[in-house]
Amino acid sequence: MLDRVAKPWFLYLIECEDKSIYTGIAVDVAARYATHLSGAGARYTRAHRPKKLLAVVEFSSRSTASQAEYLIKQMTAQEKRKFAARARKAP
Repeated sequence: MLDRVAKPWFLYLIECEDKSIYTGIAVDVAARYATHLSGAGARYTRAHRPKKLLAVVEFSSRSTASQAEYLIKQMTAQEKRKFAARARKAP
């Protein structure tokens, strides 16, 4: 029997060159960010070039990361920036 250990999922926020904020989830944020930078990522980041990674927050499952992603996507860009600033200061 295989011992299945759940991998954490991460919510990430990217600031784009036009100052908009993209929100996504991934298991490997570095690889996913590289995909966004290459122009092969999400349709949004193909049209709005990524500038920098603002924040990364870990979740125990895809489900909880998806729920958080939904809530963050309801926020304004200003609210997302405040969230990112708090996330960076967390221990």
